[in-house]
Amino acid sequence: MKLGTPLSDSAVRVMLLGAGELGKELAIELQRLGVEVIAVDRYPNAPAMQVAHRSHVIPMTDPQLLNGVILAEAPHIIVPEIEAIATEVLAQIEAAGLAIVIPTARATQLTMNREGIRRLAAEELGLPTSPYAFAGSAAELAEAADRIGLPVFIKPVMSSSGKGQSMIDALEDATNAWTHAQSSGRVETSRVIVEGRIDFDFEITLLTVRSMRDGVVVTDFCAPIGHRQVKGDYVESWQPQAMSPAALTAAQEIGRKVTEALGGLGVFGVELFVRGDQVWFSEVSPRPHDTGLVTLATQTQSEFALHARAILGLPVDVSQRDIGASAVIYGGIDAVGIAFEGVAEALTVPTADLRLFGKPESFERRRMGVAVARGDTTDQARERATLAASRVRPVKG
Repeated sequence: MKLGTPLSDSAVRVMLLGAGELGKELAIELQRLGVEVIAVDRYPNAPAMQVAHRSHVIPMTDPQLLNGVILAEAPHIIVPEIEAIATEVLAQIEAAGLAIVIPTARATQLTMNREGIRRLAAEELGLPTSPYAFAGSAAELAEAADRIGLPVFIKPVMSSSGKGQSMIDALEDATNAWTHAQSSGRVETSRVIVEGRIDFDFEITLLTVRSMRDGVVVTDFCAPIGHRQVKGDYVESWQPQAMSPAALTAAQEIGRKVTEALGGLGVFGVELFVRGDQVWFSEVSPRPHDTGLVTLATQTQSEFALHARAILGLPVDVSQRDIGASAVIYGGIDAVGIAFEGVAEALTVPTADLRLFGKPESFERRRMGVAVARGDTTDQARERATLAASRVRPVKG
């Protein structure tokens, strides 16, 4: 693919469907390569819109509106960045040869629905997973929980970042879990996945990169990323996560199998549970992962640079440069147009850096930024990142 000049007839146009903080970092990397970027999201002034050439505000679950903006902009490449998208439109666009969908329209459809990706991983590919069942009512949820064995985790089949998720250890809590899932998922759906608990030592994100090399698709792996979650939402991550050679080999084999089945090019965030030498598949995102923000401090090419290069057919380098960690900066308040105090103090922490996402509206538990830091060990890097994040204080503007 030739790379042209933005806003000219030679431009390569990339449309981001979803313009949050991950899309913003990707847009910056694409801009560095002279790509014309169009950002689309459901609300105005989203982070990636602030660095894109143009932007559009539409509900991306509306097929007619989504199809209209794609046809009007005529992008060469479409990059879905969130789950709440009318994926049938992407399938039609791809089938008509109007644009390349990253990684593929099928992969986008499968991975935005936990039922699709879990059945692919466990039933078609035979990958090890937690015990699971799908439920379409509170009664079915309770029956599945009883059959799998308590405690169980309940997640809407279409959600992300912990939205709508809960854990129950008593069958009488099934109705509340069902109601929470229905009210908090990103997309209206009548189904949930009920998962049994795995007694794991830790969980990782294995960034798996499919790119072109000498005319063929190759798969590379970044060093494993450890992370800590609270209520299903990541709060800190570090790279590398120490694990046995056998577990790393097993993790990479799972990452290879699931991404080959999905196809296409780009970065995939493969989430895995690890206990000793055993590894279980959890989920996969066909895009840069929030836990991968740590790569801004650790890798020769961040996950965003890797994604930009891979989708453009360019060579990638997954090598790790430093040990590092990331820590989330939460909004802490419900307000519009917040400001941040303590930035200078945060940046006095050795090796620390910040990304303030520029989200127009803050909520108490909304991610509004992230601190990253390097260290001689992951423990030192985590301490530095957490300290830097703690010094940033969101306030009303």
